[in-house]
Amino acid sequence: MRFVVQRVTGASCTVDGELTGKIAQGFVVFVGIADSDTEQIADKMVKKLVGLRIFGDAQGKTNLSLRDVDGGLLVISQFTLYADCKKGNRPSFQRAGKPDFARAMYEYILDACKKEIAVVESGIFGADMKIELLNDGPFTVILDSAEIC
Repeated sequence: MRFVVQRVTGASCTVDGELTGKIAQGFVVFVGIADSDTEQIADKMVKKLVGLRIFGDAQGKTNLSLRDVDGGLLVISQFTLYADCKKGNRPSFQRAGKPDFARAMYEYILDACKKEIAVVESGIFGADMKIELLNDGPFTVILDSAEIC
């Protein structure tokens, strides 16, 4: 499982011109799922995500978590995080989770996030989404279950 986490001052997702999710300060989280992922892995990833201390405190040090700043989450499924570009110039997505499994895991992750954070917004799994965000910093962190779990 992979999360690409971007600290933002605001972000939104639209599908076919319709707003599906919008947050103010918080994280945009692009989620990649592999067939080997489990609910236990998802739980560990969500725990790490909501505990990340990457917001500035009064001294400007990155000491505050999402909860500390009352931030929101915009969670977007993105199978392309498992792109394999080793051969040729066209990426392979063989390592990405099968759609039905990945959809169920994405929904599980959303539910787990909602248990931890008050504002959790999302895109639509498998849709052509348009994401707008204002990266704060910029500050981007990659969480990979191979390194965390």
